[in-house]
Amino acid sequence: MDCPSCKVSYDEEVFTDNLMVCPHCNCHLRIEPRQRITYLTDENSFQELYANLKTCNPIEMEGYEEKISAAEEKAALNEAVITGSCKIKGRDALLALMSFHFMGGSMGSVVGEKISRLMLKGAAERIPVIIYATSGGARMQEGLFSLMQMAKTSSAAAELDEKGVPLFIMLCDPTTGGVTASFAMLGDITAAEPGALIGFAGPRVIEGTIRQQLPEGFQRAEFQMEKGFVDCIVPRQEQRQFFARMIDAHSLGLKEAPKKKKV
Repeated sequence: MDCPSCKVSYDEEVFTDNLMVCPHCNCHLRIEPRQRITYLTDENSFQELYANLKTCNPIEMEGYEEKISAAEEKAALNEAVITGSCKIKGRDALLALMSFHFMGGSMGSVVGEKISRLMLKGAAERIPVIIYATSGGARMQEGLFSLMQMAKTSSAAAELDEKGVPLFIMLCDPTTGGVTASFAMLGDITAAEPGALIGFAGPRVIEGTIRQQLPEGFQRAEFQMEKGFVDCIVPRQEQRQFFARMIDAHSLGLKEAPKKKKV
C-alpha cells in the first residue's frame, strides 16, 4: 500500500496498526467511523443512537434511492454519520462520526437530524458532545431539505452553548461546504487532524473565481490554525487523551444546571 503523500510503500497492516497514519511522513489517511470508535472510546462502551433513521427521497430525485443503496454497500453504513454515547477514559461523552465514503459525507436530512438530536440530548442531559466532521457539504439530491440542516444543526449547537455544555469538533480531511458553514465551526474547541483540507469552496473553485494562484498549503489545517479558524492540531494517536483532557477542563458545573440570576 502506497502513502498518497510520500509514495512510500508499506504493508496494509502497517497502516492499520498505525491508525492509518503514514510512518514515514505522518500523512493522515482517511479513516472510517468504526475504526475511530475502536481507538477513541473505552472498550465496548459505544452504544449507537438513532440507527433506525433512514433516508427517503423528499424531492423525488431520479436515481437517488440507487445512489443510497450503493453508498450503503460501499461504506457498510446506512448513512454518512454514526451517532452514539460512549466513555473516553471513563468520561461520559456523546459522539458523532461522519464518513466521507458515504456520498462524500454529504449532509442530508438524516445526517442533520442525527447530529441535531445528539446535541439536544447533550444539552438536556448535560453530557459533552464530540463531532468528527468530514464532508463535501450539503447533499444536492435533497435540495432545500438538505440546506435546512445547516440552520437546524446550528440551532442545536446554540442550545448546547446556552446550557453551558461543551461541544468539541474534530475537523478531518476534507471538511467543506455547508458543514463548514454550520456546526463544524461552532465548537467550544475546534481541533483538526494534521493536513486536513478545511474550507467552504475548494481551492480549484476559488482559483477559478479570483483568477489568482493560492499560497502553498492554502486551506490545510496548519494554514487555518495560523489564521485563527482552528484552535489546535491533534495527531490521531493523541486524540483519545486530548478529548479526556478537554472533558475534564470543561466539566466544571456540568453536574448541575447553572442557576439563573435574579433580576
